Amino acid sequence: MTNKTIVEKFAKELEGQLILPGDDAYDEGRRVWNGLYDKHPAGIVRCRKPSEVIAAVNFAREHKLVLSVRGGGHDYAGNSVCNDGLVIDLSLMNKVEVDPEKKTARVEGGATLGQFDAVAQEHGLATTTATVSSVGIGGSTLGGGSGYLLRKHGLTLDNLLSVEIITADGNLITAGKGENEDLFWAIRGGGGNFGVVTSFIFQLHNVGPKVLSFQAYFPYEHSKEILQFYREFMKSAPEEIQCYAFFLNTPPVEPFPEEYHGKTTCALIGCYAGNIKEGETAFKPLEEFGDPFVKVFQPVPYTEIQKSFDPGMPKGLRWYTKAHYLKELNDSTIDILQEFTDPLPGPFTTAYLEPMGGEVNKKDSSATAFPHREAAYSLHIFPGWENPEDDNQNIHWAKTFHKALEKETLGGVYVNLLSHDEKDRIKAAYGINYERMVRIKKKWDPENLFRMNQNIEPKN
Repeated sequence: MTNKTIVEKFAKELEGQLILPGDDAYDEGRRVWNGLYDKHPAGIVRCRKPSEVIAAVNFAREHKLVLSVRGGGHDYAGNSVCNDGLVIDLSLMNKVEVDPEKKTARVEGGATLGQFDAVAQEHGLATTTATVSSVGIGGSTLGGGSGYLLRKHGLTLDNLLSVEIITADGNLITAGKGENEDLFWAIRGGGGNFGVVTSFIFQLHNVGPKVLSFQAYFPYEHSKEILQFYREFMKSAPEEIQCYAFFLNTPPVEPFPEEYHGKTTCALIGCYAGNIKEGETAFKPLEEFGDPFVKVFQPVPYTEIQKSFDPGMPKGLRWYTKAHYLKELNDSTIDILQEFTDPLPGPFTTAYLEPMGGEVNKKDSSATAFPHREAAYSLHIFPGWENPEDDNQNIHWAKTFHKALEKETLGGVYVNLLSHDEKDRIKAAYGINYERMVRIKKKWDPENLFRMNQNIEPKN
């Protein structure tokens, strides 16, 4: 009996919606943000409540089907959809409820970051989330979760109070402080290895409604001195400042001067998550530095800055990723960055530095499954292109660039930035916590039902 036939039988017993090959909604349902992946599952379960997730988990386990879990569908490695297996699609489970008195939020597992931010900001509240609004809260949080509030309020997972999670045996349980603490420790960095999280409880903070935004785009030839200045600026920057250093192709739109359209630029893009007047003082050195061809320095709604990178990451293009953690941004690293970023190989390609520090570094590396507390920067090499004929060129560029930087790095990597072909780096993603995670995986998922991820195998 084929998997397709097995899954068709599931349709008769499932309360919710099951999309099968040939259905009108199938092609759209199987497509994810990254056009590099074109997979064909045997069925897609569009869940509306935990009982439907439980039914899908039990069915996949009993029939030994490959099982994928899709929240925002924004993963770089293509694990949120599978071939010839079952996909649990959580996108209809996207409710966000805020308690403004306790400053907490309950967020269902299928919500996007944009949906979460919008509701929290109705109360002038937020917590750290990534900077593209279509990313799902689930995958982002379970891997780590970084963004503009990272240095002030820590990773997304540092603000996680508890979860409701469906485990491999089909049980819905709570994990948090004082309740299934081993599992709660493991999910904070362990990705989707341990179950399907149907809801999260987050600690929120006073943010906005406006924050101070800073953007400066410089001619590429000045990139070394820009990064040297940036390095010194970030060493003493207050925790309220998060500032990215980007190499990207200048967008062919206003307000960018026409003579720079399509050319590589070195850009500093930042946010001050605090008092606007204090932010103006803190950003003053950046504001006065150099001669950018575009500079924007103004208060903007927090929800707006959270969407500012959306146009540069459209759904359906082909994306590949390589990443490192850096202990410092030294001159030899800057030289390698320059060597590989002019020209950039694809129109949407970027390479950027995300400062860590602040609240992230205050926790011990074993406090959560996410171990990379000592890093000063996360470096992301991120080609984006449209034509499949350019796959080899773009992927080769990223791999060569990544290899050239190895001697400058800490050896670790952010699990959410691993690509589909980096199984050999999974241990590096979990570092000193890997063996503990294997033990917890063996306890909660001994048959490795949840393996469509950067997988921790439950081996002896």
